[in-house]
Amino acid sequence: MTPADLSLTVAHAVRRAVGDGDLAVRELPGRLTVERPRPGGLGDWATNAALQLARPSGLPPREVAEVLRRRLLDVPGIARVDITGPGFLNLTLRPDARAGAGRLLVERVRREGMRYGHGDALAGLPEDRVHFRVAEGAGPRVRALTAAVAALLRSQGAPARVDEGGGDGQRGGAGDLGHGDGPRLASPSPGSPGASPGTHGGSPSTHGGSPGTHGASRGARSRASRGAHPGLRLHARPPHYDLAALPSDVRQWALLRPAPHDRVLDAAPLLRQTESGNGLFTVQYAHARSAALLRNAADLGFSAAYEDGPHDAHPGAAELLAALGDHPAVLLAAARQHAPDRLARHLEVLADAFLGFQHTVLPLGDEKPSAAHRSRLALAEAAGTVLAGGLSLLGVSAPTRL
Repeated sequence: MTPADLSLTVAHAVRRAVGDGDLAVRELPGRLTVERPRPGGLGDWATNAALQLARPSGLPPREVAEVLRRRLLDVPGIARVDITGPGFLNLTLRPDARAGAGRLLVERVRREGMRYGHGDALAGLPEDRVHFRVAEGAGPRVRALTAAVAALLRSQGAPARVDEGGGDGQRGGAGDLGHGDGPRLASPSPGSPGASPGTHGGSPSTHGGSPGTHGASRGARSRASRGAHPGLRLHARPPHYDLAALPSDVRQWALLRPAPHDRVLDAAPLLRQTESGNGLFTVQYAHARSAALLRNAADLGFSAAYEDGPHDAHPGAAELLAALGDHPAVLLAAARQHAPDRLARHLEVLADAFLGFQHTVLPLGDEKPSAAHRSRLALAEAAGTVLAGGLSLLGVSAPTRL
């Protein structure tokens, strides 16, 4: 069962509860999310559906969760449903349900390529929420942040555009915030779109707005009311050193990997080619290793072809499949929250999972390539594809050799 399958399953359970009269809800939420539980959480997947339905149903969240739990336990493929925290539902799948999900996921990545995770969830956003303006003389971090946010929004169907130039400089210089300031942030509630189950979301960076609304500043709203929308302005703490001499990939990662209100990353660790303390190298190296495995497999005379089997149960494969399955939700949340740092952190998680798995891909010694090797190679190829797509959205290259 894929996250999309589970989302439909939860929605069906809600409709059954409403039809049976156990939940008095006039209008169902537009989107019921199913995401990975936070570290240390229970089960394979989690949903905050009960929290979303508590207010419209007039019931406490845990009571709503119990109503849904009884119906989800009847679903083939779901072995266990636990209620945690204020009312989160944690779902544990049966082994046979997990196995089929791996093949479907890898096939989807291979079919969609670097556009895996792209969608149209934000296609209906009005222009004033996806029109950005970069002030004349804006600093490098604001420019990088604005370009990445626009790319993320476009990946989810929003018609985002960026206008360059224009006056009204900002305190702190060129559209950045001063060192002592941070953007006025509004964290989403756990039940809001884009928030992870049991956690608060990323770090939106528009003045005066909350995730999903991204309102303009007071002056911008005043000008917009007179008929000319000036465009939203993103804000970030300016760099504390000159990044101009750095390689472009290092510069982008240093600017975008931290949340906008945090300091940019120091350059020295990013210039060392090591997986320890250098997220940029880890992600790029993982992509290069994926490409190398495909080349080495071709030399050995076999290619990628995912098949269901016991290799799905390999701990490294399970972790990697989980990271790949999370990618669409991460992209949507990063777009909603104007938070490219959230995508960067996810790419690090995906790269770590892949690097822990890569040693199982190729045959060892005189071992002949088997169905398991072909399947693991397909999973490695999918990981490389998703890493390349994520790096592209951040404006960072994906080398095939390092």
